[in-house]
Amino acid sequence: MAPWWNDQFANPASRLHRPGLLAAAAVEQARGRLAAGLGLALGDGPAGMDSQHWAVVFTSGATEANNLALKGLAEAELTAGGQRRHLLTLATEHRAVLDPLRYLACHGFRLTELAVGADGLVDPAALEAALQPDTLLVSVMAANNEIGVLQPLAAIGALCRARGIRFHCDAAQAVGHIPLQPAALGIDLLSLSGHKLYGPKGIGALVIAPGVRLAPQQHGGGQEGGLRAGPLPVPLIVGLAEALALALADREPRAARLGALRDRLWAELQALGGIQLNGALAPRLAHNLNVTVAGVDGTALHRALRRQLAVSSGSACSAGSPSHVLA
Repeated sequence: MAPWWNDQFANPASRLHRPGLLAAAAVEQARGRLAAGLGLALGDGPAGMDSQHWAVVFTSGATEANNLALKGLAEAELTAGGQRRHLLTLATEHRAVLDPLRYLACHGFRLTELAVGADGLVDPAALEAALQPDTLLVSVMAANNEIGVLQPLAAIGALCRARGIRFHCDAAQAVGHIPLQPAALGIDLLSLSGHKLYGPKGIGALVIAPGVRLAPQQHGGGQEGGLRAGPLPVPLIVGLAEALALALADREPRAARLGALRDRLWAELQALGGIQLNGALAPRLAHNLNVTVAGVDGTALHRALRRQLAVSSGSACSAGSPSHVLA
């Protein structure tokens, strides 16, 4: 990333001089590397946007990508005169999905927040039963950000594809950690963040399937095929692509090592007694373990652990409120 902070700091949208062209080339190379890591081929237009090819639109992170995907799809449906008004998601989704969908529910759309089982997983049959004739979108995350369970994406994708329903997946927790190819899974819109795979903070992307139309949520300069205005942060984009390449290079041995540590920790915790596992042990991210300690005050436990461990009393986005996922 270093050269793009200092010596080569031109705006990639300024293509009438050599520094700008170099920056633009770095962005497109990174876009191609990111797509290749997800098993995709891009088009040749602005941001790769055309009706026959996948596209990668750079954002500030998965939160912005989720908003562009969810609100962008809903607004495009309205603009085109479409009649689909039903949206479906899981009650355990990240707030970056639930909040935009609840916003749309206040503006003429109907939202179903489907319950999951005690193991944190959705039953594809229950999801199928919740689909309606005018369902526009299903949004299900790949890996839960709290309990780490992996949802049955291929089964959900097949249900959506058979009915012409768009399938959005918040994959922030999963990209770089599990095999994930949106085309094979039937995913139309996939969101990701750099900082979830040891890349720089403040960068992410929305991956868009051929034929999907979105309304921009940020206006001003026409960048990213008109979907996301504003100068692109070249160092962050270069860093995101490199982080994904590094993550994919050691994904399997890293998962084996962390999975063994996770299982050892769980075995030792069970020996203490009064420890409950939250969510299915499998399928789950190799680096995730979520437990409840019975009869222990959370504040006291936090105080006892924090000198040895980086520990918090909730997820970074919980704002101090109890976990809706665990509830």
